[in-house]
Amino acid sequence: MLNIFPIEFATPEYDEAVALRYAVLRKPLGLEFTPEQLGAEWSDIHLAACEASGKMVGILLLTPLNDQEIKMRQVAVAPEQQGKGVGAAMVLESETLAKSLNFKKMTLHARETAVPFYLRLGYQSVGARFEEVGIPHFKMEKVLGVGAVGA
Repeated sequence: MLNIFPIEFATPEYDEAVALRYAVLRKPLGLEFTPEQLGAEWSDIHLAACEASGKMVGILLLTPLNDQEIKMRQVAVAPEQQGKGVGAAMVLESETLAKSLNFKKMTLHARETAVPFYLRLGYQSVGARFEEVGIPHFKMEKVLGVGAVGA
């Protein structure tokens, strides 16, 4: 069973989430988190996915951009859990949470390899390919809400 829930900034759970994000997203690229990058996350929403045992297997962050739009970022799933629905469950939970907070649009910067995953979840690619952290990305978005265009 998978439990998805918010965790607080600067807690042991947050430290576990940073370690997971580092292992999945940063270490393979030879990148570190800077204290400034982590410090800027205090106002983000952090959603963790944990197995029934309590082991964290996924994390994503939501950063409000304005009162209508929220950005999903730093989506990481433990390698042994990839392809098992953890990422999709976290994305769907994040959309439900964003809608409950009255956000109308979810945006994200998807690594090129993750574009098919987000397309399956109803996201659309917007604009041209670009480089971020040294690898190709695409901006993607999804309109949230019942009856909304693209929902």
